[in-house]
Amino acid sequence: MKAFFEAIENLFVNYIFGLHDILRKLELENWWAANTVSWIFVIICCIAFGYWMKQLKIFNDSGEEENDISAHSYL
Repeated sequence: MKAFFEAIENLFVNYIFGLHDILRKLELENWWAANTVSWIFVIICCIAFGYWMKQLKIFNDSGEEENDISAHSYL
């Protein structure tokens, strides 16, 4: 049973979280390179948020949805 938990530890420490170790070492050399991944995620989230708002505006302008107070049974 001990070998099973050591295998799980080895998997996470040496393989799955290996990217974090690489980024930690890279941050000491170049801050911009280390944070490129974060900036890519921020850009993706901004694009997704803009697309979501555009779709909400399209559905709101079409007038198909009921906006009165009794539209949903839980209200």
